Amino acid sequence: MLSTNLGTSAQAGPSTTAQKDKPKTTDWKPDTGFEKLFNGNTLQGWCYRNKEGEITEKFNRKKVSSDGRYTAANGILTVNYPVGVERKIQESWTLREFPGNFILKIEFRASPNADSGIFLRGLQLQCRDYTVAGPYKDLKNYRPQDWNTIVVTVKNNIAHCECNGEVLEDALELPASGSIGLEGDHGQMEYRHIQIKELP
Repeated sequence: MLSTNLGTSAQAGPSTTAQKDKPKTTDWKPDTGFEKLFNGNTLQGWCYRNKEGEITEKFNRKKVSSDGRYTAANGILTVNYPVGVERKIQESWTLREFPGNFILKIEFRASPNADSGIFLRGLQLQCRDYTVAGPYKDLKNYRPQDWNTIVVTVKNNIAHCECNGEVLEDALELPASGSIGLEGDHGQMEYRHIQIKELP
């Protein structure tokens, strides 16, 4: 599938009881009306595709992609550092396509200067350590090396994209249909709570 570019370790809690009472990430439930695109435990529902969009590898219930670039554990889908090189492009896609209107919510945590991306039917929304790697360096609500939330609302093939309530892209024109994808470029990017709500 052709793609187009546009512009912490956990700390111990205060007590064992507090840790026990805190819900596990894998116990997370999507918002009302939304469904999970990532089950928190495996790469089920995701795949590799070639440039023509044909599936070349289904991950099925694997926890690790064949090249080790994508892993699933403890509620987090990690795009790992490329092995042996500083930068290597890889793209993982949902098996499903989404031709209609939808709202996509996804949380991410970037290592310093990490470069990733969220594909919307083949069009890439940059997902990076924004204040260092850009392109949205002026964001006031972005939290470096912490969890941030991206919300994409697609209506009539136009995507409005926000990060922590700040606008990234107001009106991206998307193809009529396609999958959701996550890019690996350089650095490590963690994703969690990936959910979608299809709209009329």
